[in-house]
Amino acid sequence: MTGSGDDSAGNRQYRKRSTGLEIVETGPLATLQDLGRPGLADIGVGVSGAADRGALRLANRLVGNDEAAAAVEVTLGGLAVRAGHAMTVAVTGAPCPITVDGRSEAVNSVLRLAAGTELRLGIPDRGLRSYLAVRGGIAVESVLGSRSTDVLAGVGPDKPTAGTVLPVGPAPTGSPVVEIAPVPAPGAGDIELPVVPGPRDDWFDDRALGTLLHEPYEVGIDSNRIGMRLIGPTLHRAGNAELPSEGMVAGALQVPPSGQPTLFLADHPVTGGYPVIAVLPAVSVDVAAQVRPGQRVRFRRAGQRLSRGRTR
Repeated sequence: MTGSGDDSAGNRQYRKRSTGLEIVETGPLATLQDLGRPGLADIGVGVSGAADRGALRLANRLVGNDEAAAAVEVTLGGLAVRAGHAMTVAVTGAPCPITVDGRSEAVNSVLRLAAGTELRLGIPDRGLRSYLAVRGGIAVESVLGSRSTDVLAGVGPDKPTAGTVLPVGPAPTGSPVVEIAPVPAPGAGDIELPVVPGPRDDWFDDRALGTLLHEPYEVGIDSNRIGMRLIGPTLHRAGNAELPSEGMVAGALQVPPSGQPTLFLADHPVTGGYPVIAVLPAVSVDVAAQVRPGQRVRFRRAGQRLSRGRTR
């Protein structure tokens, strides 16, 4: 479970290691993430895990890891780390400037660090979250089967701080098979997100769904790993009935009494008491996780192929 501050049990555990990946600076937010804790909603534990699962998987594939290995999720750059021993790493997701001992390197590529070298991530010019994977994976103790930090529930390893030394697991038997992955960067400007109407779109008046599908919404600065707070035209309900708590999934667009929707992301609550007007197909949640505060999103009705791909 999590603690707080530099004297927490988790950070003392990190520092017993003499080698590993030392955190020099964290930037605005750095957490450890894998693919989360699926299947525990019945005991009130959310999935959590990487906000952009595709980027995490790619980072792990580049260094020859299992796709589910734990890595560092970095929000808006600013991370600096020092290699305690020779190691192989990769940075994916939001394309931030990368330097190794001051030398520029490429995103989505295999990087080899000598012992003592320092890797720094600058601020990405688009996208929000970058992923630093290390060959062997970040080997902190798992909690309920995952090494992810759930910032809402307080489950998982502590957030690393300056001076934390993250243990690195043994290298896998497989070797990296490519040196660089030519993947498109997250979009700039307005971002289009497909949605499937429901399951409670009938709780809103006749204009609400049309408004959601035709008007832009701005991403608020109070957005985080829990949800994307959206600012735009108010979505009005058809009545004032109370809704019992219902299970939530990442990508659900819940509408509180303010009429301003919230798009749930990786650390969303297990249940919610407000109606969900629409849901993003699972394949589009990664795209949403890279949208920055201040950008605008436009929702459109998903085609049948995306609708069938709802399950993650």
